[in-house]
Amino acid sequence: MQNVVIISQVQSYLILSLKDRFERSDYEVITVKADIDAINQIEEQIGIILLYVDEKMGEEQQALNYIKDRAAEEDIPIFAIGDIDELATVEKVITKNLIRQKFQRPINVTEVVSAITGYEKKYGKQNKKKILVVDDSGTMLRNVKGWLEESYQVTLANSGAMAIKYLSTNRPDLVLLDYEMPVVDGKQVLEMIRTEHDFADIPVMMLTNKGDKETIMQVMALKPQGYLLKSMEPAKIVKSIDDFFEEIKRKELMGM
Repeated sequence: MQNVVIISQVQSYLILSLKDRFERSDYEVITVKADIDAINQIEEQIGIILLYVDEKMGEEQQALNYIKDRAAEEDIPIFAIGDIDELATVEKVITKNLIRQKFQRPINVTEVVSAITGYEKKYGKQNKKKILVVDDSGTMLRNVKGWLEESYQVTLANSGAMAIKYLSTNRPDLVLLDYEMPVVDGKQVLEMIRTEHDFADIPVMMLTNKGDKETIMQVMALKPQGYLLKSMEPAKIVKSIDDFFEEIKRKELMGM
């Protein structure tokens, strides 16, 4: 059963109505305050986060940062309810690419729950291959997620260090890795992946602007599964990834 975590500083009739409507749609509902310790106590994997935003929540900067980081690392979709100013305050902390949809008060409970469950049915994690996208460009991360999220479970990392942290506790089916990043670049991340026993066999595709022969030869020496240029049409990038997973499925069926 999929779960929804409603994060709210108040327990109101509206929260109870949302909880009831989700449960009638066969979702488990957990309600907590915007508190790091309280959220950490949720033992189940979080499926969806619904933020009920008010002035008090806007003051919980540490908790909002924690929610942002956890949502990015675990690919948890966030939805938010609030007025215009309250939602704008939250967006200063939680980036727009993590908030799938905003609902301005007053809301229609049935319409809100229908929109969220509809999103989950279309883009939910069940049986989707997991892709970690690593790039220091927020724009590129948002673009790639938009191209892939209908078919894949997409997690974003905006630095090599964040990617390494994610890989220490998670195992994606594919890593899309930018070559040029500050501090820890794509080559270093790929070298780390190939030298660590626990995830040396994780497939990696390079997604980069650098297409010169020297760079390609340096990267291909580390044996990535592919090399995709950012200048390619999005449809071709998606097709390359689809073809990669289709080839894996074909080999599995043939017992290779």
